[in-house]
This record gives sequence, C-alpha cells and structure tokens, in this order.
Amino acid sequence: MLRTIVRQTTRTISRTRKLTINTGSCVTLPILTKRPMLAVGQPTHRHRQYQYRCISNTRPVSGEVVQFTLSDIGEGIREVNVKEWYIKVGDVVKQFDSICEVQSDKASVTITSRYDGVITKMYHEVDDIALVGNPLVDIELEEGASVSPTSGTQEDHHDIEVASGDEHSVQTMETIGRQSESHKVLATPAVRRLAMEHNINLNQLIGFGSGREGRVLKEDVLNYINKTLPPETPTPMSIQPALDKKLDIPVEQDRVEPIRGIRKAMVKSMTEVLKVPHFGYCDEIDVTSLVDLRSKVKEVVQQKGIKFSFMPVFIKAASVALLQYPILNSSVDSTCQNITYKQSHNIGFAMDTTQGLVVPNIKNVQTLSVFQVAAELNRLMMQGVEGKLSHEDLTGGTFSLSNIGSIGGTYAKPVLMPREVAIGALGKIQILPRFDSNDRVVKAHVMNISWAADHRIIDGATMCRFSNLWKMYIENPASLVLDLK
Repeated sequence: MLRTIVRQTTRTISRTRKLTINTGSCVTLPILTKRPMLAVGQPTHRHRQYQYRCISNTRPVSGEVVQFTLSDIGEGIREVNVKEWYIKVGDVVKQFDSICEVQSDKASVTITSRYDGVITKMYHEVDDIALVGNPLVDIELEEGASVSPTSGTQEDHHDIEVASGDEHSVQTMETIGRQSESHKVLATPAVRRLAMEHNINLNQLIGFGSGREGRVLKEDVLNYINKTLPPETPTPMSIQPALDKKLDIPVEQDRVEPIRGIRKAMVKSMTEVLKVPHFGYCDEIDVTSLVDLRSKVKEVVQQKGIKFSFMPVFIKAASVALLQYPILNSSVDSTCQNITYKQSHNIGFAMDTTQGLVVPNIKNVQTLSVFQVAAELNRLMMQGVEGKLSHEDLTGGTFSLSNIGSIGGTYAKPVLMPREVAIGALGKIQILPRFDSNDRVVKAHVMNISWAADHRIIDGATMCRFSNLWKMYIENPASLVLDLK
C-alpha cells in the first residue's frame, strides 16, 4: 500500500514539471534529480530534492511602430519608381536622414525620414512601383533620447519544454551549461547549418564576424571555406575537330520588362502630342563663320571653366528670332480656342541619357548672354548624366531644339513637346564643296535644320520666315550681336 502511495506521488511530481516558457517573465523551474529509494515507513516529502534554474526570456525594448508613407510629390503624380534604398531593415534613422530615391515621370526625388527610430519593415524592392499615400517602410520610434534599439534577443530565445512520463532524461544544471557554451558565437540557424555541412567549428570564426556585434554571416563562412580549400589546377582540354558535329550555340530567351520612369513619361507625352497635326520645314545652313568664331573664343571661355559648343549660339539665336515671331513661343488650350503668348523664353534641348530621352530647359534665355547660356547648358547636361535633374529643370518649356547631329544624321522629323507649338532638329555639321560669290568651289561647313510646328495655329510662311531669320544669325554671327538687348 505504501509503495503505491510513493509511486503516485512521484508521478504527480513528474506531471508538474511540464512547462513551456513563452512569456517575458522570469520563471523558476524545478528539475527533479535522481532520488534514493524510499524505505517503508519514511515520509516521502522529505526526500524530494530539487534544483532550480531561473530561465529568462528577455523582451526587446519596443516603441510605437508607425508607417512612413509616400507623401504627395505634386504635379498630379500618383506613382513613382523606387531607384535606390539608402537604408535596410534594422538600421537606425534620424529625422531628415535619406530613406530612398524615387523617380517619377518628371524628376528624381530623395525621400527623407520624419522620425527617429529603427527600420522594421520595407514594403518595396528596387525598381518597384510605389503609390502615393501607401507605406514605404515601418519605423519603430525611439522611447527616449537614450534608448537604442536592442538586437539579438531572439537569437538567444529558445522554447524550453520538460517532458513528463515514467521514463525520461533529466537535464541537470551541468548539462544546460555545456549546451550554452556552443552558442557563444552569434550566428543564424542557416549559417550554423552551412558551417556544419562543411565541418567548420564556428568557434574558429570568433572575432572575424562582419555582422553587428560580431555576428558571423554567411559571407564570413564562405570566405573561410575559400581560404582553406586548395586552388584547383586546370586540366588540359583536348582539342577535337568539330567539323562533323552540330554547333550547339546557346540562344538567350526573350526578356520582358515593364515600361517605367522616364520611358513611361515618353509614352504618355508622345501619345498625347501625336494627336496634334504637324508640318515640317527643312533648310541648309552654312556655319563656316560660326566655326571660325568658336575657334577664336573657345580658349577664352574654357579659361572660365565652361565648355563652349555651338549649342549656346543656336539657343540664343532662337530666342532673338522669337522676339520677332512670338507666336512660335506660345501654347494653345485643349479646346484650341485660346492662344497664350509666353513672355519667358524657356528653351529646351533634348538629351539622350541611360534612362531615356529627357528635355530640360534653360529658363529666361531672353535675359541671358551667350556665355550665361553656355554655363547653364553645362550644368543641366551634368545633372542629366548623373540622373539628378529636378522637376523644375524638366517643366515649363516654351520652345525646343534637338541636337540629333551630335550622334549622327542630317535630317530628322521632330515631334512637338507637350504644350509647345514649334521644335527644331539640328543635323550634323559636314564639310562639303560649295560655290562662293565668285563661282569658285570652296570648302564649307554645312548643317541641316528640320523644323516642325503645330499646323492648327502655325502656317508654313511664318515658320519659313522665322527659319530665315535664325539662319541669318547663324551664318553671320555679327548680326546676332546687333540685335542683342
């Protein structure tokens, strides 16, 4: 009878030892050790020997998590393309720190943080489309100025379960201590598995971890493997005649990519503009005098740090000619009922960039000298190459020139820019034989110009007269000086 009571008491004690730690509090867990056999008549409760261990599950410092949304950029922009991330999950950010760079159909914008805290989630990858009003990242706000985000608490967290039953293995304090020694190296389970597959003891990488707080990353293990493996010796390949064999030439698969960024803006603007009836006009211009003038002033301008080309003269000559024909610097409303004559000559020029065609414009050319136009042209070209053209640089144009001749070609068929009524395309300069005033064959520098205009409000005669005036300024640069204000 007494043996039955002792056995029941032991089972009751064993059942109380099942415990799973899943809270943030400190729990004292009794671990039953091996007991001496009870003698008949001895009280059983005096021989219950326990060892205790305080198992702690540390809860990380947590603040309020807020969603950092993409604000309205303006100009009716509803979506942008994520070009580059400056942060990653786990990074600490402060107010005004750069979060990412986005590209709309008009400009590139850098998004900055409005909060102090830690990045906990990123909603987009590079080249994804982000909508205005939708979240970009989640930020866990700091609880105080001295609070720093904790890391690695989940690395040391384990769900501990003590099994019950008559036959089980009892884990003592010494066993727990031996197991904890193998977790001194901070590494994720995936990294530990990789090290185990290659028979690498992670203790050998202590001090070489490149992660936060010395954490061993996958790259650290791979670098260790590459350093320890002997270099492979190339085996000589036997050369066999392949005349009787069919050539197996790999063919790449077709690649499909979405239209984004500047190319998407081109689709929208060109589709809209091609609804306008265009007409074209072409002519030939002798730029020999302009070539001589450039060779004389080129060194003087370069001493001021400005690269001088023919384009500043073309732009300034167009502005002076527009003073005589202001209708070419106008715009028409959507119903074609009213014409707006623009007082500012914001002359755009087409640029070929890695992201597509962009047309920045030089503001108020009518108030600038040729040297000032060259300086602004250099700035916009530098910004375009770096992909940093602002929204202001790309909007507000009233007249455009496209220097397609810098790439090649003589004639072109330019397409109007939105809300403009005229555009010119410049061909390449060629050295060709021409007759002078004495009927002698001379060497001449010849360039072709191709104009296009909105035939709803511009007639061919107006375009022809404007082109003749612009041509006179280019062929006789001295006449351009006389008309400058």
